[in-house]
Amino acid sequence: MKKPLVAVVGRPNVGKSTLFNRICGRRISIVKDVPGVTRDRIYGDAEWCGYAFSLVDTGGIDKTDTSGFQENIVAQAQIAVELADVVLLVVDGKQGLVPADYEAVEFLRRFNVPVILVVNKIDNNELENTYEFYNLGLGEPMPVSAEHNKGVADVLDVVISKFQSKIDPEKDSEKIKVAVVGKPNAGKSSLVNKLIGQNRVMVSDIAGTTRDAIDTPFTYNDTEYLLIDTAGIRRKRGIESESVELYSVIRAFEAIRRADVVILVVDAKEGLSEQDVRIAGFIHEEGKPSVVLMNKWDLIEKDDKTMNKFNEKLAEDLKFMDYYIPEYVSVLTGQRMNKVMESVELAYSNSMTRVPTSTLNDILQKAVLSQEPPSHKGKRLKINYITQADVAPPTFVLFVNDKDLLHFSYERFLTNALRSAIDFRGTPIKLVIKNKSEKD
Repeated sequence: MKKPLVAVVGRPNVGKSTLFNRICGRRISIVKDVPGVTRDRIYGDAEWCGYAFSLVDTGGIDKTDTSGFQENIVAQAQIAVELADVVLLVVDGKQGLVPADYEAVEFLRRFNVPVILVVNKIDNNELENTYEFYNLGLGEPMPVSAEHNKGVADVLDVVISKFQSKIDPEKDSEKIKVAVVGKPNAGKSSLVNKLIGQNRVMVSDIAGTTRDAIDTPFTYNDTEYLLIDTAGIRRKRGIESESVELYSVIRAFEAIRRADVVILVVDAKEGLSEQDVRIAGFIHEEGKPSVVLMNKWDLIEKDDKTMNKFNEKLAEDLKFMDYYIPEYVSVLTGQRMNKVMESVELAYSNSMTRVPTSTLNDILQKAVLSQEPPSHKGKRLKINYITQADVAPPTFVLFVNDKDLLHFSYERFLTNALRSAIDFRGTPIKLVIKNKSEKD
């Protein structure tokens, strides 16, 4: 059963993101005292009194904004409200009622959805600051201080009273999380929009349009996914330490850490850059299944050897993570887009592979017979047995007589033997070496 969705809307800088983070219990939205910091819809999961629901933060609605993004922000907010079961309209209790609040109400009246009026920044119980908001015609204003966690519980009690039924929060956590990462303007947001079939993520020719990691529920082949679009990751020296963009880059790295599969989007016209390799290195260090997506393939002049040349270059530059699945697509034209989720499925499935101990030891025995283990100072490495300890990524424990005798080249040989016998495309595998006397 689909979880209820709660949308947080309002004009800029009233504390929407602070309230969003307070309800979700973790810092998901960027919070900075600059109007217009949140541009896209940002999803989070929350639970209150046994009710599980999703929360979506939106950009500030402000007709006076001349940044060039307001039209897109309103469009994104409209999608959020259309999908929502409940809307939290947040206003500023310190600043008081302003014309932009009336504009937000007029915007919401177009939708048949319950609206709860939340008056934020009531830090010291200044209830008299809430009275003028009755003029909005939305019923009783609810005073809160999102920053100090005052009144938030009362708001949540009203929110869940609007829901039809309880949803088990554990079931929703089973979604497969797919992070979409890469340099700015590589086509990450366009890819997400193409996969889900609607413009949920802002797309612009301006590099850096997406600044938050944006979670979007998505179903493919009857399997539930969570697509995580992230900010473009620039080189560190190009980012001011206190800038909003720095928070976005950190958020992108956090998205990689919590993902089940990572899609690295590369601009095929520019080719694999040094920064792309750095991002791939981070994905590899985190042990994540990966698909390397060469986007804008329609812009490449091709002959019958072009893809082979690209594959060879990728294999050379990404030799430290030779398990990745390469795909060549054009998000703009839809060329080979059917391959994207097929590769994601394969990478995830292979990362969850469990191999019987008997099969592993058969593979090991054949490998040892084909290439004798190394020796040092008259003492030869003896391999006793191998067993699987974990998945995501598949992790194997190899018991030997003396692990100091196992040279990294022979360890790589054994890893390759496992890959040759079992389909581990798309996923890293880990080999843990233990002396036979060591406890599991």
